[in-house]
Amino acid sequence: MDDGVTRAAAEAGLPAVVPAEQARGLAPVGAAALATAQAYARQALAPETLRAYAADWGHFCGWCSESGCAPLPAEPAAVAAYLASLAGLYSRSALERRLAAIGQQHRLRGLDWSAGHPAIRTTLRGIFRRHGSRRRQAAALTSTELRKLVAACGGDLAGLRDRALLLLGFAGALRRSELVGIDREHLRFTGEGLRLTLPSSKTDQEGRGVELGITRGKRAETCPVRTLEAWLAASACDYGPVFRKVDRWGNIEHARLSGEAVRTILAGRAKAAGITVPSSERLSPHGLRAGFVTEAYMAGARDEQVMDHTRHRDLKTMRGYVRRAKLVTESASKLLDL
Repeated sequence: MDDGVTRAAAEAGLPAVVPAEQARGLAPVGAAALATAQAYARQALAPETLRAYAADWGHFCGWCSESGCAPLPAEPAAVAAYLASLAGLYSRSALERRLAAIGQQHRLRGLDWSAGHPAIRTTLRGIFRRHGSRRRQAAALTSTELRKLVAACGGDLAGLRDRALLLLGFAGALRRSELVGIDREHLRFTGEGLRLTLPSSKTDQEGRGVELGITRGKRAETCPVRTLEAWLAASACDYGPVFRKVDRWGNIEHARLSGEAVRTILAGRAKAAGITVPSSERLSPHGLRAGFVTEAYMAGARDEQVMDHTRHRDLKTMRGYVRRAKLVTESASKLLDL
């Protein structure tokens, strides 16, 4: 089992699948099966999610200790007071994640929990109304930005890796976790392009797997398939993680990149390329995915084509990217006689 997952699960305070007192009387075969079940249960959430929940839960427990409240089971009024103490300091998404972390701890222990309790719900509404509830969305990075990002990647090993990483992330509309999770065994090159297998993803937590097709580009410098082939050849990657760490001396490590490393790489290349985004948006690897949806729609792709490639389950969510792109170009205001 992945040690990172084990540590993250422990930090998050995940309880055992079966309480220890009930497990003591099990026969060796039963105890071994239980240990296996517990290992699988700890992998139900991604390590990044577990670490975030661990930090959120620890913060709530610290607040409860200072306030004289019990974290488990937590009274709705206490949770509402906790959220109120964070008002104006954290974004909407951060508050919602704190609430999710508290709920997870209750559900895992079989305790009653309702995030929709009136005390919690009305407090959140008041916070969002007073301090604003609009999320800073990821700025869509289209092919225009991609060409600048690619140009900022040098010819060294880190540059080859980053070029392939960014172009594949855009062409595949991939999430950070999907990008860094790619192994050489997941890639099958053909004359037309690439067949990429994603063993699991955010919308496929059970690991049923999905296969994507990525065609070769018109230009060598921005072709995701050819740049990936160049990186694989330079890194001599025959198996295991495709996107690996490159140290300051140009040595390639076996360890795969983390999701946070993708964010760091994008930020560094964007700075070198002089790319900035509006203050109302944020620069994020998710912008590669948003950019794919934006460009695909502008090029006339149908809803089902885009959703099949992006693995979106909700049409409304996917169409949100499109609406942002068309706010000005297809605004009804252009019909006015002004």
